[in-house]
Amino acid sequence: MKVQIVNPNIANFVASIRDVGYTFEIAVADVIDNSLSAGAIHIEIYSVPTDDGLILTLYDDGYGMDDAELKEAMRLATKNPNEERIKNDLGRFGLGLKTASFSQCKKLTVASKKNDSISVRCWDLDFIAKRNSWDLQVLEVKDIKDIPLFNKLSENESGTLVIWENIDRYQAEEISTKINDLSNHLSLVFHRFLEGELRNQKVRIILNNQKIEPHNPFNINHPATLKMPSDKLSIYGKAYLVTPFILPHHTKVSSEEWQKYETKEGYIKSQGFYLYREKRLLTYGTWWGLHKAKDAHKLARIKIDITNDQDQYWGIDVKKSRADPVPAIKRELRRIVSNVTKTSFKPFKERGRRINKRGVEPFWELYMDGEQASFRTNQTHPVMKQLLNILNEEQLQLFNLFYKGLETYLPLQSIQAQMQSKPHLINQNTLNSDEVKNIIELLRKKGFDEEWIERLERTELLK
Repeated sequence: MKVQIVNPNIANFVASIRDVGYTFEIAVADVIDNSLSAGAIHIEIYSVPTDDGLILTLYDDGYGMDDAELKEAMRLATKNPNEERIKNDLGRFGLGLKTASFSQCKKLTVASKKNDSISVRCWDLDFIAKRNSWDLQVLEVKDIKDIPLFNKLSENESGTLVIWENIDRYQAEEISTKINDLSNHLSLVFHRFLEGELRNQKVRIILNNQKIEPHNPFNINHPATLKMPSDKLSIYGKAYLVTPFILPHHTKVSSEEWQKYETKEGYIKSQGFYLYREKRLLTYGTWWGLHKAKDAHKLARIKIDITNDQDQYWGIDVKKSRADPVPAIKRELRRIVSNVTKTSFKPFKERGRRINKRGVEPFWELYMDGEQASFRTNQTHPVMKQLLNILNEEQLQLFNLFYKGLETYLPLQSIQAQMQSKPHLINQNTLNSDEVKNIIELLRKKGFDEEWIERLERTELLK
């Protein structure tokens, strides 16, 4: 057998690995994973336009790397994904730092300090493509001393500084929006680190001089949040923990709090599973095909905690932003989904019962024709019946035209859209109970039938 060595065209290969689907915020989060794995407690990010173009720097106070360790860290695929990792290691393939950075910039420089010595290495994709060789540049400290946040690295005992230059995935005028999206993303993805679950010590992330506050998607401190019992399950001897939550109905929280917990995708797209690996949120807002997203279940969120030795069972991609668990896991989760969605529907079901509440005469009723449903005015309502009795033929025709039009053109889609997106902005007119009571008393004095009056008092007017 003959063997031929066919080296890739490096320029083309570099171009292909830049387009693996990273967004700006996912790429930065992937770099932060390395900082956390290195024991960092303080992480600072700075990104602004400069005379030389956009630049982003990320500093952490982690363990740092010596010269040999930094060289190895700059290698693509520096880790075997099948090797057992230490607890709290958030990486897997040894690609995150490089692929995440290359997806946003063409020049990646990493400076790291350990044992009072700073080492600097640089991947310049244009330099690599021109030479058609994976030539890693060895830089001097003086080459980066004017870079933002270098002083942090210089002043502390250990740490690492990641520098993105030649950023070409967004323009300078987009930086404000990008930073805002990044802040929201990091506050959610790393909320458990920011809350202090890692080594019982809070991690600090500073973005453009602003501290990022944690955003816990389960609103755990609200008394109306329902935390259901956890299930400890296992797959091939590996344990994982499933904890469902039902968030408060919009009537239980303020408008500001409601908006805070809907995330940028909204409540309907944010329902479902929230998968955490070593307390880091990987993916959320999905049912993995086990259930359809519905408005009635939009308050259901299920937290799943896994360890870092289960990736192959959960189908986690290199960007750590997608997952697809194996069928054995899905079978276990299907049972949990059924229980959770039934419970999450109760707040809406309870409010829906008011239409058909026994002993109360409703203005509207729900009619079922097989599987088809429609809302109609209640023809037996005492006010309706009285009107039908006292109107002449011409008035009756006009009245019938009006209420049939009212039924036909009930703006269901607008109501549904408003309830899904901005329920707190609905300010429907309400009847003053004292005013209603006065009208009923006047009708009684005018000699209306007492039995009819009693029926009127059982309507929604006084409920």
